[in-house]
Amino acid sequence: MSTLPLAEGKRGERYALPAIGLHWVIAVLIIGMLFLGYYMVGIPKGTPDRALYFNLHKSFGVLAGVLILMRLGWRLTHAAPPMPNGMPHWSTRAARWSHRLQYLCMVLQPATGYLSSSFNKYGVKFFGFALPNWAWEDRQLRDLFMGFHQIIAVVFAALIALHVLAAFKHLLVDRDRVFSRMLP
Repeated sequence: MSTLPLAEGKRGERYALPAIGLHWVIAVLIIGMLFLGYYMVGIPKGTPDRALYFNLHKSFGVLAGVLILMRLGWRLTHAAPPMPNGMPHWSTRAARWSHRLQYLCMVLQPATGYLSSSFNKYGVKFFGFALPNWAWEDRQLRDLFMGFHQIIAVVFAALIALHVLAAFKHLLVDRDRVFSRMLP
């Protein structure tokens, strides 16, 4: 197990603090919402706390959506640190594509959730404040967007698991400092 040196260049070896902060805050929000979403769909209708959990999920989803747009804007204007020299080409390509798919899920997940709620009579409340409903009550469209929301959640959870496993592989097996690039 050798340590691969990071490629030299104008860019630093680590992500900038705003990128690191957004990464970890969004990670906690997304993982929390995946667990909350899984839990809340099992709460029977008519249970007093059901609306509380759904509204919390929607509020954190809107917050995550805004932070994700900020992170996407940052990422589009700031290059990622280079990968270590000697890292296999397939590994670099796999990392690039898995990150792209994660960004796609990060954008689609809150969008489909918001759209599903917009086609519902309850709409979206952001920590108690009603947000604009961009649609009308329509059960078929609500269910369509909710179906997408649920499918994306499963795909996203798998991508997150892959991301975490890859991070620990870099930390414990490769020892190539890729993991430390995202630490403050």
